[in-house]
Amino acid sequence: MSNTFGRLLRVTTWGESHGPAIGAVMDGCPPGIALSETDIQPWLDKRRPGGSRHVSQRRESDQVRILSGIFEGRTTGAPIAVQIDNEDARPKDYADNAHTFRPGHADFTTQAKYGLRDWRGGGRASARETAARVAAGAVARLIIPQVRIAAWLTELGDDRIESFDPDEISRNGLNCPDSKAATRWEAALDAARKGASSLGAIVECVAEGASPGWGAPLAAKLDAELAGALMSIPAVKGVEIGDGFAAARSRGEDNVDEIRTGPDFLSNHAGGILGGISTGQPIVVRAAFKPTSSLPRPLRTIDGEGANAEIVTKGRHDPCVAIRGAAVVEAMVALTLADHFLLHRAQCGA
Repeated sequence: MSNTFGRLLRVTTWGESHGPAIGAVMDGCPPGIALSETDIQPWLDKRRPGGSRHVSQRRESDQVRILSGIFEGRTTGAPIAVQIDNEDARPKDYADNAHTFRPGHADFTTQAKYGLRDWRGGGRASARETAARVAAGAVARLIIPQVRIAAWLTELGDDRIESFDPDEISRNGLNCPDSKAATRWEAALDAARKGASSLGAIVECVAEGASPGWGAPLAAKLDAELAGALMSIPAVKGVEIGDGFAAARSRGEDNVDEIRTGPDFLSNHAGGILGGISTGQPIVVRAAFKPTSSLPRPLRTIDGEGANAEIVTKGRHDPCVAIRGAAVVEAMVALTLADHFLLHRAQCGA
């Protein structure tokens, strides 16, 4: 009941971090769309661990298999099932977690809710689950090919970018559009890993090409559903649309987006959404990722009996989850926009 996203385009992910495989089932994808594994794999490769010393050293190829929903290379309208095998699972790394809760993780809350938990890396609460979302997001992109979606880091720790070069994003392995900032970030990540620490970051995502009219008032506001989609990503603790919190520090005449004949908006402080409905301008969202909670240093906690304890988290973890999280942000934006495109078409016919 809590593993499914979407209204018309419904996506259910399944599997655990250290189980045999993870995957997703998509229901509601229109028929006739050309689809193969090669349409999905490049997006999974952007999120894949083990790509550099600055991300998790878990060795996963993340090769996707489409199990259903296509015939002769096109979607049939039936549910699309995809599977990604876990090739480098090491549940023994988490043996100490079986009776002790990791601070900053879902261990305690999962146990409190269900009375049991998968302690092998967090099970469903692990960020490993997001690979299935990225696969589903790749299919969503094919439903709205007119929309271009890209995400990058604007801040790592307390260090912000000062310039923007879109070609630099894929060049440095940090999803950073500023070459000078990337050099500083590499040093900061090395220092954090050496010091048994981690860093948070902010990911910005821009979607260009969405038509005016996607979304609806009140319970189906596009900005509200984008915020909910991004907040569902592990480690995300804050979301902004457009100017976000900066709008609270501005004056009305400086924040309003004036319009001229065209329609031509003279600014985009609202982030491409007004009244919960897209304006046709670029949709701009930001997600704040907290520092990785899995730290190889002693931390105070409690055990399953409620007694005070200490724990050192083992395993392979990202010094900054936002680096690979940018691909997940793109996927969740794609899934939300594709769902609202289908909803708009169903109600308004265009």
